[in-house]
Amino acid sequence: MSEFSFTLIFTLPEGQQDPAVWLEALGANGCDDALIGIGVTGRIALDFIREAPTATAAVVSAIEDVKRTVRGAALVEVTPDLVGLTDVAELLGYSRQYMRKVMVNRAAFPAPVHDGKTALWHLESVLRWLRENKVTQVPLPLLELSAVTRQCNLQRELAALDVALQNQLGKLH
Repeated sequence: MSEFSFTLIFTLPEGQQDPAVWLEALGANGCDDALIGIGVTGRIALDFIREAPTATAAVVSAIEDVKRTVRGAALVEVTPDLVGLTDVAELLGYSRQYMRKVMVNRAAFPAPVHDGKTALWHLESVLRWLRENKVTQVPLPLLELSAVTRQCNLQRELAALDVALQNQLGKLH
């Protein structure tokens, strides 16, 4: 058994958007290993520290526990997935300056998903690169968790996919 730390963010169903209403029910239905955030009307965030044999088992069972309790809740995001250098540094116990130095001095550092004022990467891409290039030891449970959270978010995004547009764009490559 490993311990996995992750966050699930849901939108609440129409007409039931007071997150405080759900606190007791979530605790009684398997989410007693989560710190529940209710700061935004219509949303609820659950910070889990869940023991499970795999990251997949931890995340999937948590999503099931929430959806069984709050019927109609829609998953918005699973973290950690999209991260900046500061996030990566904190997760691995380094300074942001060290992570920036690693990024700048290595041409093959993974390309960001968003390269703007604040660049964002999929955590899994950065961790795999750090591990494969022997830059640092990457805890396997964290690498496994980052792969699962990325897949959860990709699955959610694929639901909004416009197949016809994607076919057109695919012909451009």
